[in-house]
Amino acid sequence: MAFLFQMNILFSIVVPVYNRPEEVRELLESLQKQDYQKNFEVVIVEDGSSESSEDIVRRFQDKLNISYYFKENSGPGDSRNFGMQNAKGNYYIILDSDCILPKQYLSEVDKELERGFVHCFGGPDAADASFTTVQKAINYVMTSFLTTGGIRGGKKAVGKFQPRSFNMGISKQAYEKAGGFGRIHPGEDPDLTFRIWKAGFDTRLFPKAYVYHKRRIDWNKFYIQVNKFGMVRPILNKWHSGTAKPTYWFPTWFMFGLCVAVVFAFFGLWLPLILYVFYFFILFLDALIKSKRLKVALLAIFAALVQFTGYGIGFFKSTMLLNFSNKEPEELFPKLFFKKK
Repeated sequence: MAFLFQMNILFSIVVPVYNRPEEVRELLESLQKQDYQKNFEVVIVEDGSSESSEDIVRRFQDKLNISYYFKENSGPGDSRNFGMQNAKGNYYIILDSDCILPKQYLSEVDKELERGFVHCFGGPDAADASFTTVQKAINYVMTSFLTTGGIRGGKKAVGKFQPRSFNMGISKQAYEKAGGFGRIHPGEDPDLTFRIWKAGFDTRLFPKAYVYHKRRIDWNKFYIQVNKFGMVRPILNKWHSGTAKPTYWFPTWFMFGLCVAVVFAFFGLWLPLILYVFYFFILFLDALIKSKRLKVALLAIFAALVQFTGYGIGFFKSTMLLNFSNKEPEELFPKLFFKKK
């Protein structure tokens, strides 16, 4: 079966969109510039938006093999499922609408699948030169091994690689057997990955198949986002036994330790705080080397603090409630779940 997929792959690029017509335009422009020589299709799924992308899509109908669907708002996971159900290809590439693709993206995916077929892959995200300073700082902390352990696409990841739905590929066979995305959000992508593993399929990182992920968020939205990530992880640990890792506690213990270190410093015990300063200095140097911009490196320190605080609080709160309450996750955290349609 894998051999048949290798010989006859047709990519269907599935993009859910919610009130982001300008992002869709930028993504489609980058798809138009792909150096990939084979045919592929694009499926845009409008998830109940009030700002429609239909006119934007219409401009590309003579340039791309593209389909447009409008449906009731039911969340990105359900919209991705809708797109895959209506796609014509046998290998789906899931992208977020706030991504821009380098011209070699599809060629790199094709090369990886020819080198060794896999039913599910994930690719990294990078910061384009046009991104704002804040976007670059946030991108750094979301992708750095020093902050996330490489779980979002680093070459040295902690544990088995878990693809993320801003840049993820899945065969039609794996999609149908695993059952597609669930209603939880965020967290729908690792949830699907765990079910893909249980169905007997492997996942792999395609390191050269990166995207430019814009992350149009300010500091407050970034905090809310990582706080939700923290709340979701204990739910996934509960649903999928054996997936919990001690490293998921790192942000919580990191911020608790920082508070303790500050208190100790008031009593003349400086060593713990010095260790934290050393960590942030290493983080600063790494961000400076990678971004080549002093302001990005300085903001990366603040971004890391926001990330650890938001995720750590969310993770601790969710863990306590799940362990000391008889309620189901959907009752405890209704805002993390889209309603059934």
